[in-house]
Amino acid sequence: MTLIKRSDWPALVNGSWLSDFFDNDRLFDSDWMRKQSMPAVNVKESEKGFEIELAAPGLNKKDFNITVDNGVLTISSEKEEEKEEKEKDYTRREFSYSSFNRSFTMPENVNEDDIKANYEDGILKLHVAKKHVDQSKFKKAIEVK
Repeated sequence: MTLIKRSDWPALVNGSWLSDFFDNDRLFDSDWMRKQSMPAVNVKESEKGFEIELAAPGLNKKDFNITVDNGVLTISSEKEEEKEEKEKDYTRREFSYSSFNRSFTMPENVNEDDIKANYEDGILKLHVAKKHVDQSKFKKAIEVK
């Protein structure tokens, strides 16, 4: 399984991050300031398949969106919370928003129809089953004439 790596941090070479940081009162409104950190992922391969463990504490089962499209497994989550406290002389409202998106390019020997997911104790566990691929069809002898 191959992890598709993508950086959302601003390019340090072209200096655009300085513009975002200091210009136009956009210090806390910049795109790169709003990005959330990526959850840690472990990928283990066995004879029967792949085990993917993704650390995502504080989420619920319903917060995850797991899709497979053209051999790419994508795990994403969006969570929005709003809290309001009312006391004698004040009202306090807090909003929080978090999201992430992880994508994995799956090898050809993966059975896309046999993927199971379980979320427990802050860890999302996926089991991706392998399918039997006949190696003989890949190997062919060419006769020299």
